[in-house]
Amino acid sequence: MASGVDAALVLPDLAAIRAAHARIAPYVHRTPVMTCGAIDADVDASLFFKCEHLQKVGAFKARGACNAVFSLDDDVAGRGVVTHSSGNHGAALAYAAKRRGIPACVVMPRNAPKVKQANVARFGATVRLCEPTVTAREATCDEVMRETGATLIHPFDDPRVIAGQATAVVELLEAVPDLDVVIAPCGGGGLLSGTAIAARSLEPSLRVLGAEPANADDAARSFASGRVEPLPATTTIADGLRTTLSPRTLAALRTHVGTIGTCSEVGILRAMRMIFERMKQVVEPSSSVPLACLLERTLDVAGARVGIIVTGGNVDLDTLQWS
Repeated sequence: MASGVDAALVLPDLAAIRAAHARIAPYVHRTPVMTCGAIDADVDASLFFKCEHLQKVGAFKARGACNAVFSLDDDVAGRGVVTHSSGNHGAALAYAAKRRGIPACVVMPRNAPKVKQANVARFGATVRLCEPTVTAREATCDEVMRETGATLIHPFDDPRVIAGQATAVVELLEAVPDLDVVIAPCGGGGLLSGTAIAARSLEPSLRVLGAEPANADDAARSFASGRVEPLPATTTIADGLRTTLSPRTLAALRTHVGTIGTCSEVGILRAMRMIFERMKQVVEPSSSVPLACLLERTLDVAGARVGIIVTGGNVDLDTLQWS
């Protein structure tokens, strides 16, 4: 790292993203890209869905976690890894650690969906539950690091994780090279940051847009204000997006992203059901947010060829109430 560069703002470049793509290739799926004419007609655009709900652990998070874990030196890796996560990143880290043969601990909020808690445990990680606040998550991670010497792999505020997440859009653009727009959901901003850096590096004319629930609109507000805004008291069904940006991801978004749209809870459920009924794909609420923004016209893509990162499929069908 160059002298004088703030480590908290370092972001991966295209070379780091390409290196990540090669590093993780043995451990992740090259997921398919799907289309649906019946959905295209409702949004007046041609949509290309990058199906990361069919990824290892059921989410794009496998990419970032594998890149971070397999980037570690052997002596560091041997002490294990730790993270805090509502579910998908935790499962991804547990999977990556299992593939490398090292211990993993995942700190999860007590209200994390049971399906996501089970997904983490299935890969052999130790699960520690905490109160559903950022402060509690971070404090519990600190305890684990003091006790074990484990390395923190942050869910999004880590250049290695961002580089890994960016590999999804690299594959999307290889499969569909003539896109006009790419859209990704935004929680902590790791996926959207990596998507924007990679997409704009490969195709400078591409528009990269973010999508977020209106009930958890901190990224849209941060994007507008230029500072990290707090997450509101939220009741969004899109549990994977209930987190704030970091200074690192905010800097990437304000440099490379055009805008961030928001959508209603009813819109999320409508989009989720539409994907299920018309594409026969089960996706989690967070994955449905980009389509919800298009259906509610908070993002303008009329007539465009649009790539959408479908982020995960770990939905608890027993608790979902279709509207």
